[in-house]
Amino acid sequence: MWTSAMAPSLADIEAMARDIFDHLPRTFRDLCEDVIIRVDDFPTDEVLDEMEAESEFDLLGLFQGTGLPFRINDDIGQLPNMIWLYRRPILDYWAENDETLGHIVRHVLIHEIGHHFGLSDDDMEAIEATE
Repeated sequence: MWTSAMAPSLADIEAMARDIFDHLPRTFRDLCEDVIIRVDDFPTDEVLDEMEAESEFDLLGLFQGTGLPFRINDDIGQLPNMIWLYRRPILDYWAENDETLGHIVRHVLIHEIGHHFGLSDDDMEAIEATE
């Protein structure tokens, strides 16, 4: 059985993220209708430099764009908000922790959607601390 087991592919992680997104509350999803979700193996060198990451494994996900509270309706040519999930760092984290892959992908996805809503990392940490 294990001789054919392989790590989840980019398509597998993307399908998992889409399924997780589809099961979030409708009102939550409606506010994300213009958000594009992408999966890549690693962040780009530019992203790593911008985020001052020490390693390509430091970022599990990233929100790129302008959060909803900061958008101006008359912005012409504004690119859509994007959420990136980084497969290899997610798999590395999964291998080193006692959490399911689905739980990790869900956490990263919701965290990045939080940035779409205009929440900071500190805001989200405070919310998670109350759970």
